[in-house]
Amino acid sequence: MQYYPRIRDLREDADLTQEQLVHRLGMHKTTYTNYEQGKREPPFEFVIRLAKFYDVSLDYIAGLTNKPSKLPRK
Repeated sequence: MQYYPRIRDLREDADLTQEQLVHRLGMHKTTYTNYEQGKREPPFEFVIRLAKFYDVSLDYIAGLTNKPSKLPRK
């Protein structure tokens, strides 16, 4: 199973608890915790949602780059 350590790093950098984040995203804490701990693979749509929420690229979340470049604005 793929592990995304940056999911936790981004949350902590935003000074959010898991409870605060799941409230903002409107999801169950257990589901999010499983994604953060690598127990469940997050759906691609969720990773896109996180990228938009934190304003970083998908490559950054996936660990393919160390530059958390901003998302292009439409």
